Order: sequence, then structure tokens, then C-alpha cells
Amino acid sequence: MIEITVNDRLGKKVRIKCNPSDTIGDLKKLIAAQTGTRWDKIVLKKWYTIFKDHISLEDYEIHDGMNLELYYQ
Repeated sequence: MIEITVNDRLGKKVRIKCNPSDTIGDLKKLIAAQTGTRWDKIVLKKWYTIFKDHISLEDYEIHDGMNLELYYQ
């Protein structure tokens, strides 16, 4: 299990526990369950990289304790 921190820059900071083999889509669904937003309206970024739903966290080299940026569509 790894823990990822997601920040939307509007004051909402969420810590999510997930597996490295989970996809970005799975992570978005976990975030949606904690924030109350729809998962398909969530966009995850790191710098200028927009993460695609079907690729796993380990393929993107997302590790324990990493911070991601949360945007809404």
C-alpha cells in the first residue's frame, strides 16, 4: 500500500491509500468517494503531465508520499 496526497489548491487536501498496481481511473474513484465529486470530472496532473485513466500508478512512477495536483473539468 502506498499513500498519495492530492491537493486542489483551493484548500482541499486529500490523502489516499492505494496499491501501485491500481490505475489512475481507480485512484480517481477513491478520490471521488472522499471528496464527493464525480470521478469523471477529476483531472490529475503533476507539473504539466496529465495522467490518463487506463495507465497504472507504477507505470507513471508514482510512489509512496507523492503529491499530485487535482483539477476539476
